[in-house]
Amino acid sequence: MDSQIMNVLGDRVLELGPKPAADGLYKNFKLTRDADGVAWLLFDREGTSANTLSADLIEELDRVLAELESQRPTGLVIRSAKKSGFIAGADVNAFRGATDSSAVEIEIGRAHAVIDRLEALRVPSVAVIHGFCLGGGLEVALACQMRIAIEDARFGFPEVMLGLHPGLGGTVRFTQLVNPMQAMPLMLTGKTIDARKAKSLGLVDAVTQERHVRNAVKDAVSGRLKRARPGLLNNVLSLGPVRGFLAGRMRGETAKAAPEAHYPAPYALIELWEKHGGDRAAMLNAEKASFAKLMVTPTAQNLIRVFFLREQMKKLAGSGNKIEHVHVIGAGAMGGDIAAWCAGQDMRVTLADMKAEPIASAIKRAADLYGKILRKRTSVRDALDRLMPDMQSEGVRNADLIIEAVPEKLELKQKVYAGLEPKMKPGAILATNTSSIPLQDLRTTLQKPERLLGLHFFNPVSRLQLVEVVSHDGTDAQLLKEALAFVGAIDRLPLPVKSSPGFVVNRALTPYMLEAMLMLDEKVDKTVIDAAAKKFGMPMGPIELADQVGLDICLDVGDMLRSKFGDMLPPTPAWLRDKVANGELGRKTGKGFYTWRDGKADTGGMSVISEPSAEMIDRLILPMSNVCVACLREGIVDNADVVDGAVIFGTGYAPFRGGPLNYARTRGVENVVSTLEALTDKFGGRFTPDAGWETFK
Repeated sequence: MDSQIMNVLGDRVLELGPKPAADGLYKNFKLTRDADGVAWLLFDREGTSANTLSADLIEELDRVLAELESQRPTGLVIRSAKKSGFIAGADVNAFRGATDSSAVEIEIGRAHAVIDRLEALRVPSVAVIHGFCLGGGLEVALACQMRIAIEDARFGFPEVMLGLHPGLGGTVRFTQLVNPMQAMPLMLTGKTIDARKAKSLGLVDAVTQERHVRNAVKDAVSGRLKRARPGLLNNVLSLGPVRGFLAGRMRGETAKAAPEAHYPAPYALIELWEKHGGDRAAMLNAEKASFAKLMVTPTAQNLIRVFFLREQMKKLAGSGNKIEHVHVIGAGAMGGDIAAWCAGQDMRVTLADMKAEPIASAIKRAADLYGKILRKRTSVRDALDRLMPDMQSEGVRNADLIIEAVPEKLELKQKVYAGLEPKMKPGAILATNTSSIPLQDLRTTLQKPERLLGLHFFNPVSRLQLVEVVSHDGTDAQLLKEALAFVGAIDRLPLPVKSSPGFVVNRALTPYMLEAMLMLDEKVDKTVIDAAAKKFGMPMGPIELADQVGLDICLDVGDMLRSKFGDMLPPTPAWLRDKVANGELGRKTGKGFYTWRDGKADTGGMSVISEPSAEMIDRLILPMSNVCVACLREGIVDNADVVDGAVIFGTGYAPFRGGPLNYARTRGVENVVSTLEALTDKFGGRFTPDAGWETFK
């Protein structure tokens, strides 16, 4: 989606007022004045493609404001000179490693003073906003008297994703301008909204096109612009007793998605508004202290770590994607969803299967997905046009990349390759979505084994961002590079791994799910097992996850890994085979451990029978860290940070813990090893600490 916005932006010329002199006074700003005496202040952060706010930039803004106060222009336009958008928020680098909340509070206090100074300017000020206007960028725009949005603008407060809430006065200015019942949920969820929605909320005063900016600015400065005014309802909703009642409801809603013990930021924001929502000065002051306190929490520091892990993994993709046409073989749950995702990301996709029904249901699922993620009807139509049913598998001849997603049977896959290989064009990549079969076994029958690699997606494809890019020792290095660039081009995060059983993510997840099944054998209730994982911070428990993945796949992967690693893995219970034989496969058949309705497990509002123990949590969680250390020691992945990123983005592993290796580091390696040894004594060899712990830092 972002790449589509960027393409549109690439072509456009921004209306930036008079041409600035080459030798301006400022490093990150350009200040000019037009014939009407209106000052145009252009944000243009030096050496970057997007504007972000940092201490030095805000300090320079302070000097600009001093000049404006003395010059008193007839009006002020604030605009970004970057095509990518207005301001993408704060420079997150400044937040890393913060440990002293009073130092953070002093720093944020300085920035507050500058934003307050902008708001206090005695000239009509208008922010003209295109592209992204997020976080601190939106807080700058809120300090202007008026806001004009270009049609493609996007607004939001993503701070909650970093374990924070807005910190430059946004909590106050936003809830005063926009009905708090709509303003608060936007800050609590981090969602972005488009220009039309921002206009209907009263966040912006007008929406216009680039070519009308000059006239819109004239109207704004002269007082002709009809401004959005906070409604009377805002006053009522800001009364103390009403705030108390609404805050209670907000806490209830938030608790469904994020428990307070793990995610303090949304609750701190609700408390801030509940306590001070009627008193502007008090709330501005309390916001600084609250923001500073959150900044030094382990949750915020780990979520900031995850933000940088994502950036690091994006870089692994490199650039220069050459792939335009993807041919997917196998329209089952995974193949169909991979095809749909690629078509939604501007790829031309042909989808082949032996039968018509799976293709039809894949296209229906694609239409549902596009309805949720693409904003325009025309975009939905275009994406569906790019997703082509291909019963005869004609697409093979022209495809740049072929993704095989047939069931996990070695002979079946080799048979598919035999039919494919002669038809593939030179330079095309053959990728398998296998989650369990090592590439060494798959390549034996190929004429050109060097073009085979793995592109292992995770379920659900539209939500989990990771793709394991698997190579064997004969994979062509250039094709591997192209595969990594392709993963970046479809807005996914690549993890380069060497082929070995289960790669990284499934090898880490399998002991987690099998251990849970052993607990069922020990007559522990499934709700207690799932509650143990959730208490640690997992998005869903291992029993529900097994249903989501498919019990047949769990069984295949479990058997394959046990054939390679033996008793390092929990044994597979016999009753799991029976369930699979009876067609109880979980979500896809409507029944597994849970009954599934409309893609959701029916946990029947069951209350958990008993509180899960610390030992139960350790049995589920610590083997994941143990496997990650083993993968590092064996050289399957060469970087501990990237392993953490992989498990977070491929499984949803508790992000506020910063990943399984970061968790072990935080808890203390000695503690982890001695706990694993104690579990080994009690339950057997599968908990044996890996030799890699001795050198793990």
